[in-house]
Amino acid sequence: MATRDLRIYIDFKSPYAYLAKDPAYELEREFGVEFRWLPYVLRIPEFLGTVEDRNPHQWRRVRYSYMDARRLANRRGLTVRGPQKIFDSALVSIGMIYAERRGVMRRFMDLAFERFWKREFDIENVAAVSAVLADSGADPAAFAEFASGEGRAELDRVCGEAEDLGVFGVPTFVIDGEIFWGGDRLWMVREKLQGC
Repeated sequence: MATRDLRIYIDFKSPYAYLAKDPAYELEREFGVEFRWLPYVLRIPEFLGTVEDRNPHQWRRVRYSYMDARRLANRRGLTVRGPQKIFDSALVSIGMIYAERRGVMRRFMDLAFERFWKREFDIENVAAVSAVLADSGADPAAFAEFASGEGRAELDRVCGEAEDLGVFGVPTFVIDGEIFWGGDRLWMVREKLQGC
């Protein structure tokens, strides 16, 4: 069988990316494949406005999205608490790259997602990301330097490549260049993998 280009783009501040993580793990087990898990930093104000400038329609969309995410999470025994601000997820995304290079990315993702959605993890804080890296089994000693240099450049490259592919939201699955956006498209991803 030819090597496939299988990717999934996530952002830790997306409840829908969080809710797609475990089903994506299941797809990997079911089909004996591995996705390349990659960060994609959503720029929330571009499509939902800033907190200060949102119109009533945008607020309705935001409130419904979190209500829906909580319902889906509750069905699986997960906690999703709406964030108290619009977070910049660049630092935790760089943490994901750092963890991947140290062979602990899955553990890092599991801990980072769970703690963030329980409001137990400040994804914008170097010490907090370093602590999750340590709990994941990575030595975080070089993380701060990585985050301000090589890691930032790599995140920019990964996000730019994603946009060149057509990625605009998360979770996004890319299978041999074909895009599937959203956790509710997992059935399409499954069908695509069955045809591989």
